[in-house]
Amino acid sequence: MITLQEMTTKKEMKAFVEFPFKLYKNNQYWVPPIINDEIESFDKTKNPVFQHADARFFVALKDNEIVGRIAAIINYTEINEQNVKKMRFGWFDFIDDLEVSKILLYKAEEIGKQNKLEYMEGPLGFSNLDKVGVLTEGFNHIGAMITWYNYPYYKEHFEKLGFVVEKEYNESKFPFINVKTEFFMKASEIIKKRYQYKALNFTKTKEILPYVDEMFDLFNDSYASLSSFVPISDIQKAYFKKKFIPFINPELIVFVVDKEGKLVAFAITMPSFSEALQKSKGKLFPFGIFHLLNAKKNSKDILFYLIGVHPTHQNKGVHAIIFEEFYKTYTKKGIVNCYRTPELSTNKAAAALWKNFDPVVYKKRCTFRKEL
Repeated sequence: MITLQEMTTKKEMKAFVEFPFKLYKNNQYWVPPIINDEIESFDKTKNPVFQHADARFFVALKDNEIVGRIAAIINYTEINEQNVKKMRFGWFDFIDDLEVSKILLYKAEEIGKQNKLEYMEGPLGFSNLDKVGVLTEGFNHIGAMITWYNYPYYKEHFEKLGFVVEKEYNESKFPFINVKTEFFMKASEIIKKRYQYKALNFTKTKEILPYVDEMFDLFNDSYASLSSFVPISDIQKAYFKKKFIPFINPELIVFVVDKEGKLVAFAITMPSFSEALQKSKGKLFPFGIFHLLNAKKNSKDILFYLIGVHPTHQNKGVHAIIFEEFYKTYTKKGIVNCYRTPELSTNKAAAALWKNFDPVVYKKRCTFRKEL
């Protein structure tokens, strides 16, 4: 018999976070989160997202063992300000038993109906900086710190339970040797002179901090038109600063400013922490931190995490400046492979940016939807 339990205490939330460690124990492609970091992100006293969102956490039990989990999420900014009556759900993992996935999804559905919402969609996090989507292709590739990994049967469960695909995402990669300077170097110089743009590079984290709030404002402006976008609030900026800055290598960030010094574009890339996180087994101490610091300094794989251009500066070729700066940095660091994080398959503008580098789509994922 499958039963449902809501998780509320710190001990219960630790069990909620640790369930996938058992589910994927012998899987060479799953990348674990940092346990304490994930627990903190679900703490309503610490994560400012809960000022405009709510979440409830449930596990499915069989013979007193956890066999599945789900987070049922309501984002009130999305509902009240954007009039999107959506029940979000995420952190959804389960054994290959339809009764388990069914009881978890039905609970999220029940909460959505109680709140008079129109449909449910997931897997999604609280915002666009969280993980997204069920993996549907590319199961034999290692995951990333900023994506969910799952078994192939997840997709089948959604289909059997009456869900339909809502959004599709692609992840692509290319070797750094594919990057040819003729596609951006000359253009970069012309664009800098024409629009009086200037690239900013960094070597220390403290040099970035004065620009972070402005970067989040630009993030909100440049991503506002995308489906499912929920803006980052002022109090969340401080939280994300604390959460993400430790993983940022300053050399792998480029900002572009106009003649008045106003930020018009940003690009954040990150070293791959996947293997380091696997070695750390979800714990920073005593040795996990050393694996992460080593990856931060020495990884030859790069993830393109976020690129944003202010709407009034789009179509002016700003990306050529960004590519030029990264080319110089990556050459110096001996980067071998470049990976792109999930992008909507309908985002043709993003796809066009990379076409000259001959990227290969190696993973696909999607969110699923069900009417309430």
